[in-house]
Amino acid sequence: MVQRVVRARVTVASEVAGDIGRGLVVLLGVAGSDGSEQAERLAAKVSLLRVFPDAAGRFDRSLRDTRGSALVVSQFTLIADTSRGNRPSFAAAARPEVAEPLYRAFCEALEARGVAVERGVFGAMMQVELVNDGPVTIVLDA
Repeated sequence: MVQRVVRARVTVASEVAGDIGRGLVVLLGVAGSDGSEQAERLAAKVSLLRVFPDAAGRFDRSLRDTRGSALVVSQFTLIADTSRGNRPSFAAAARPEVAEPLYRAFCEALEARGVAVERGVFGAMMQVELVNDGPVTIVLDA
């Protein structure tokens, strides 16, 4: 999921881990079936996703066009299955030893596409603060 923001930051234990101005917050959930191909494809999509306004106010500019930044936060809870009862199941989420390298690969692929990337801390309890711009929130699949 991506959210267009005016600014955002993530803190861990009262320490700022990542901080951006205008750009996208990427909440990244890694499923057990995901691999490096999905990380690369999603990074390409995020870097070129046209969700920033042009002079006419239409969505026609990307992170690369605007030189915006991305704050990437791992969030396994996005993979929750709530189809049975009221307690989410996270069985489809990738195990940490699989998810963390894919999280890093996604961030590196985004950086390789010319996007400035700030990161949360994988596996940590984080506080994410953001000012959503629009609001614009889009769910993406790789």
